[in-house]
Amino acid sequence: MRRMMILFIALTIAFLIPFLIWGHAWEWSTDQALQQLHRYGALAAPMAFLLLVGDLFLPIPATAVMAGLGWLYGPWLGGLVGAAGSFCSGFLAYALCRRYGQKAVDALLSKDEQTRGHQLFHDYGGWILALSRWLPLLPEVVACMAGLFHMSARSVALALLVGSAPMALTFAWVGHLGEGNPTLSLLISALAPPILWWLIGKRLTRIYGTERKSTL
Repeated sequence: MRRMMILFIALTIAFLIPFLIWGHAWEWSTDQALQQLHRYGALAAPMAFLLLVGDLFLPIPATAVMAGLGWLYGPWLGGLVGAAGSFCSGFLAYALCRRYGQKAVDALLSKDEQTRGHQLFHDYGGWILALSRWLPLLPEVVACMAGLFHMSARSVALALLVGSAPMALTFAWVGHLGEGNPTLSLLISALAPPILWWLIGKRLTRIYGTERKSTL
């Protein structure tokens, strides 16, 4: 488990490096993100999508971009574009690490440690992935770990969807309401995550509980 933590820390440092080098250039507020998107005119939605996917490699202020999408396109369409970008960023991280990361895993971890990692992500990876979408930096790290430990693509897709969609919709609503009622937007951003997870949690528990039983 100790070497698994070292792997996690190494990935975190790797994703932190772009923030240390270029982070100052991407310190956008929602207003600044909105100004950037306005420059693309009719291409604002696809450019926002590319920015959110690019968050895997660059310190893109994803939540500011999502809020900007909500201001430009409304909470539903803006939230949909934001969710798609977040989902694709996470799945790309998973796919790249699953495809190209095995040599690094073999070099760092024993077979027993790899087995424990596989079991961890089989049992709890859905929850870890979904909840990590709300946190800074960790979404990319956790998605990579899911790939390194060969979590099933179906489970990864479901977890990313469950995590990305509520987050993107929440921040799109924040952006949509923010200009006219900043107090309400802050209240929604604080209350929406726990309420959404209370509603979603039962469904996730049933799905992953069924998956574990089917493999016993």
